[in-house]
Amino acid sequence: MTTTFEATGKASGRVGTPGWAALLAASIGQFLVVLDVSVVNVALPEVSAGLGLGVTGLQWVVNAYVVTFAGFLLLGGRAADLFGRKRVFLWGVGLFTLASLAAGFAQSGGVLIAARAVQGVGAAVLAPVTLSLVTANFPEGPARTKAIALWTAVGTAGGATGGLVGGLLTDYLSWRWVFLINVPVGALVALVAVRWLREERNTAGRVRLDVPGAVLVTAGVALLAFGIGRIESHGWTALVPLTAGLVLLAAFVAVEARTAQPLVRLGLFRLRSVAVGNLATLVIMMGGFALWYFLSLYMQNVLGYSAVRAGLSFLPHTLGIILGSRLAPMLMERMDARLLAGAGGLMAAAGFAWQSVVLDAGGTFLGSVLGPGATMALGFGLLMTPLVEASTRGAPDAEAGAVAGVVNTSRTIGGAIGLTVLGAAAAASGPEPVDGYAAAFLAAALITAAGTALVAFLPSRR
Repeated sequence: MTTTFEATGKASGRVGTPGWAALLAASIGQFLVVLDVSVVNVALPEVSAGLGLGVTGLQWVVNAYVVTFAGFLLLGGRAADLFGRKRVFLWGVGLFTLASLAAGFAQSGGVLIAARAVQGVGAAVLAPVTLSLVTANFPEGPARTKAIALWTAVGTAGGATGGLVGGLLTDYLSWRWVFLINVPVGALVALVAVRWLREERNTAGRVRLDVPGAVLVTAGVALLAFGIGRIESHGWTALVPLTAGLVLLAAFVAVEARTAQPLVRLGLFRLRSVAVGNLATLVIMMGGFALWYFLSLYMQNVLGYSAVRAGLSFLPHTLGIILGSRLAPMLMERMDARLLAGAGGLMAAAGFAWQSVVLDAGGTFLGSVLGPGATMALGFGLLMTPLVEASTRGAPDAEAGAVAGVVNTSRTIGGAIGLTVLGAAAAASGPEPVDGYAAAFLAAALITAAGTALVAFLPSRR
């Protein structure tokens, strides 16, 4: 693999960061970011016992990370374009690692929640840089497609293995190691960045960060994510942060249209690949959340699996996504990327529909989990590589970070909306948990099919 990426870089005449180093740093960084979204969930009972946190406090252990992560993504992406990807990558890794250390040694719920919020900021700075490292160091074409496929597979593996990693660390060490494990990994990826990443920054005149735009979009997206997370439990009162978030985002668009150096240049959305790709990503991620969240609940709450066994049961799903991601670049050389993305999306939707039919209280791993789960995972592996590639296609290298921030925001907000919508579908199906999970998977099938239909509006990849 290393030889392939190095040879591609030399053939294209690009001078700078070695392709393998950019891809290694990007993949490990993305793995950390995605892992920490899910790894904490299985440790929450132990966190509650250790720090005396109630239900609301535990919710904020999760929400503090998600809200700041969603809010700072666009700012992190643009900062990479202006101040250099290596520098901002190290800022993100350093902040994320120090916050993880503070969380691991927290002696009170307040300190843990504050550390999680800072961890989310570090992740938001880091995540867009990981994708922009790929898009900026690999030219459009097969080399970039292969790199995006690996980035996608590693990031997805982080989310898929979160439950297993969290369960093993909690059972055999303590809940604190759910956070402390990030410290040596963060140090390793920082070492790679310091040693091999080459500093690249926008040197075309004096650069200035769009502070008004940064404040508006950060507050707007954070309020939107916060409001979405409160819909199910707080009903109509969640409309207050939702409305405030939408107003701030509207103000952000107005500011960006007038400023000389915007945080996100609105002209980027005139690129059909960027606009349609991100809209399709947002919708598809609404359905994709069901694969990990509701299947985990089904295995633990209905089939009685332990957290570790549930995590192990997700390994075939992880392999399915990795296989799909590895196949996607080869298939994209032989067929229209839109056709591949459409086939992958329909396969994922079919897996969701299949899953909704076979769920029952007396289910087994072979009969109720493996077949439909593997179908969903393989479909998503085939779908996400051409979709991410399309969402970044045509954007100049100087704005790679901004576009990567938009892609990550679409994924994050889509997942947050999806959790609320699918949770509402599950709650409306009746008192039996298994009926609710089946309803959530059926809703996910419909949403994924609708998002896949948008793929037809992507421009042809030449």
